[in-house]
Amino acid sequence: MKRQLLYFIAKLLWFVPDTIILRIYYAIKMHRRLNLYHPKRYSEAIQAYKAFYRNKDMLPCVDKYLVRQYVTDKLGTDKYLVPLYQICDNASLIQFDTLPSQFVIKTTDGGDGKNVLICRDKSKLNIQKCMQEVNSWRNKRYDIISREWAYKGARQSKVIVEQLLESDENSDGSIDDYKFLCFDGQFKYLWIDKDRYSNHRRGFWDKDFNFLSDVSSDWPTFSAGEEPALPANINEMRDVAEQLATGFPFARIDLYNIKGKIFFGEITFYPWSGFIQYHPDSFDFELGKHFNLDFIKRR
Repeated sequence: MKRQLLYFIAKLLWFVPDTIILRIYYAIKMHRRLNLYHPKRYSEAIQAYKAFYRNKDMLPCVDKYLVRQYVTDKLGTDKYLVPLYQICDNASLIQFDTLPSQFVIKTTDGGDGKNVLICRDKSKLNIQKCMQEVNSWRNKRYDIISREWAYKGARQSKVIVEQLLESDENSDGSIDDYKFLCFDGQFKYLWIDKDRYSNHRRGFWDKDFNFLSDVSSDWPTFSAGEEPALPANINEMRDVAEQLATGFPFARIDLYNIKGKIFFGEITFYPWSGFIQYHPDSFDFELGKHFNLDFIKRR
């Protein structure tokens, strides 16, 4: 209910300039003033990215259907794409009878890891409730709500149904999520989310794939020596991430690795919309050092 109220208020304030709204959001969420024109922190640079950076190539990247063609064009192959079952204007048009027992339903304009329905057994799925829930996710307009400009490219919300990726490595049925932070097309940091549905942990690695045991965010990290081993083809994953991130001051490229096979997850330009506290706080500044801010028109 609180989230719906925030959406409603944000839409009412659509006419207020981004520079004003972002300062208000930042003060509320981060409990400090936003240095928008001379950001030092990564969390501040993301706000400037939202307010000032405009690149039409970002627009298809945030649409979960259109990005498939973007990835294919960038990499010259579609082998990293998760198999697609259906694309529909709304969930009421999903042909459930043609789907396998397991699948994933997403809205093409979803963000922040939300708006995803995982079906592990179609025979137990309440299809009517499923359609209502998925349709309620459509047209959230993140370009207005959180002032994330790139989401203007996902204004025509559709629904996609994809293959469910599974791994026997995690007991809770989740798959490890590899998130490559790239600045000007260069990989600088990696974080991995593991056991998302049970004992969620998030660890950070540097560009040389050294585990940073002293860095964490909003989930516990791994104890030193207990961090997961990186895949044998981690360098290929890095290369894929850098190719997809080329042309943008910053992009987070999300990939999966299932028994040595790499799958593309998504491209994110505004992780957590920039509102995240790092531990130690100095890591926010460290990330900020890599952000090319030439797009800001200084006052």
